Amino acid sequence: MRAPASGGQTLVKILLSPATMSRRRLTLVIRAMLFLFIVNSLTLALYFFLHHRAVPSPDTSFLAQTTSFLKPWPSLPSFLPWTPGHKVPLHSCEAYFGNGFSRRIDALGGGNGGGGGGWFRCFYSATLASSICEGGRVRMDPSKIRMSNGGESLETVLGRREEEELPKFDNGAFEIEGDGSDGRGTDGGMVNDEFLDGFVPHGGLEFHPMRGLVESIRVAGPGELHCSQWIEEPTILVTRFEYANLFHTVTDWYSAYVSSRVTGLPYRPRVIFVDGHCKSPLEETWEAIFTSVRYAKSFTGTVCFRHVILSPLGYETAMFKGLSESISCQGTSAANIKDNLENHKTSRLSEFGEMLRAAFSLPTSENLPSTTTTIHNILFIRREDYLAHPRHSGKPESRLVNEQEVFDAIQIWAGNITRCRLKVINGLFAHMPVKQQIRAVYEASVVIGAHGAGLTHLVSARSKAIVLEIISSRYQRPHFSLISQWKGLEYHAINLAGSYARTEMVIDELSSIVRGLGC
Repeated sequence: MRAPASGGQTLVKILLSPATMSRRRLTLVIRAMLFLFIVNSLTLALYFFLHHRAVPSPDTSFLAQTTSFLKPWPSLPSFLPWTPGHKVPLHSCEAYFGNGFSRRIDALGGGNGGGGGGWFRCFYSATLASSICEGGRVRMDPSKIRMSNGGESLETVLGRREEEELPKFDNGAFEIEGDGSDGRGTDGGMVNDEFLDGFVPHGGLEFHPMRGLVESIRVAGPGELHCSQWIEEPTILVTRFEYANLFHTVTDWYSAYVSSRVTGLPYRPRVIFVDGHCKSPLEETWEAIFTSVRYAKSFTGTVCFRHVILSPLGYETAMFKGLSESISCQGTSAANIKDNLENHKTSRLSEFGEMLRAAFSLPTSENLPSTTTTIHNILFIRREDYLAHPRHSGKPESRLVNEQEVFDAIQIWAGNITRCRLKVINGLFAHMPVKQQIRAVYEASVVIGAHGAGLTHLVSARSKAIVLEIISSRYQRPHFSLISQWKGLEYHAINLAGSYARTEMVIDELSSIVRGLGC
């Protein structure tokens, strides 16, 4: 039995049927086909005219990746423009958390590729002492980057040393197309030591990957940028250090997000990890925030970028620098900043938290769904045994030795509260997808937990959330009091003499907090 013909096939058969074909219809068909042929020919010619420099030489294998799939930026309630309408003061909150990358330095070309060749520039922040750099017509040769492949399953690389996972760049690991007169460093390097010391400083690190990458860039002559593959879409290169730790990974996410905004990318870029770390559960968030994620060593040949951005290390963000220097910024709403510019207030962490929620299709609004507004969630973030990375024992050091006892006491206490409905959430984050972790923090009225990386999810909390951190005497660090401050969250702490918490002390503090909620 023959399947029925489609409408288009039926029309063609009717037009070409001897019974219905007339000289007039035949002429119309021929003209239509000729018109389509001309349009397609012109389109093809225009494409190769606009991309005539995309093929460096006739014998180069070329694979053009179109921009058919780039994720759009979501609409964020706290978003403020990243192009400053005024000069950003040094050490202001915007200089720390927003676009303080105000000094532009062109290392090669005019910085926009208008001449058809390669270009490279950096935006330097005197406040953070770091740069966001970007360039065009840049080639990466993975064979000249010495590191492990990366992306393996954790179980297959147990015991691998960290030194094997961090990149070391041979000269020419990266190349950029020049006009024949460039080459300012030694051995044809794009930049010299003075440039590196001024705009990509070591920052206390024995080896700074971004500095090593820029130092490796060699300038190729016109038409000498031979590539196995071209990537047309904007691509961010990221090197991670403590990739399995949530706090440090959030600083990496933030740095890549800021780099995207400072360079004015109209869509969410692709990300390439220039490191050899194995896969971790946190990789799903990289894939959610950005368009795609790939490892540098996964490319089998040289790859050229039409537009590449170098993201600063997470160590160079305000979130990390605030641990050792005073950043006295107070979180507030974007509306307050828009109406009254203040150097000591910021809404950038709230904007970033909304970006994380939007990446997982979670609400960005401050208002919870009506089904949950009658319940106050108390989220207890737990610390669990799990294997984090190849050098990890699988048993995180306890920050609260009687954590289960405290959790059980909170559950009993909450069940006896009659003035409102309290629901205690068991935050077993080590065994929850990141989306569920972020949702739990977003829906929480109170977030409680011993000092630990899981509390970094406070960046995704609503502005009315209240934080209670239980701090062991051995871990008196300001990570989460600072995040709370920069987010504008109400923060409370219980400082322990050791790592044991009396349950009545925790309950007393919680009772005081929920009374403020009307309970």
